[in-house]
Amino acid sequence: MSEQHPKPRPGTIGWCDLSVPDAAPLRDFYRAVVGWETSEVDMGGYSDYGVHPPGGGDMLAGICHARGANAGLPPAWLVYITVADLDAAIAACLAHGGEVISGPREMAGQGRYCVIRDPAGAAAALYQPLG
Repeated sequence: MSEQHPKPRPGTIGWCDLSVPDAAPLRDFYRAVVGWETSEVDMGGYSDYGVHPPGGGDMLAGICHARGANAGLPPAWLVYITVADLDAAIAACLAHGGEVISGPREMAGQGRYCVIRDPAGAAAALYQPLG
């Protein structure tokens, strides 16, 4: 999540990223196909990529290596849905036939998140911002 954006409201999609084994070729693919510009995001030993609209501007998404916290995530665009209370959202997910497939964990001092799979098999992240 970019610190440049206002705090997302519960129920809204606040972020999107793609995790793949090798992010550099996908960075180049989206640069060529849609014109995204990129910036490196230091992940401590390697870099993921923030993407920006053509001509610059705020970071709008991420293209990430499937390492560290992203290891094991499916190679799909993952939306981060903002929730008011992550623990309550996890409990509701489990109660309604979903499962937690990663996390919960902290997100670089910005909040907490987890990745869930809904009853149809689709993955999404639930994100609770700090404060």
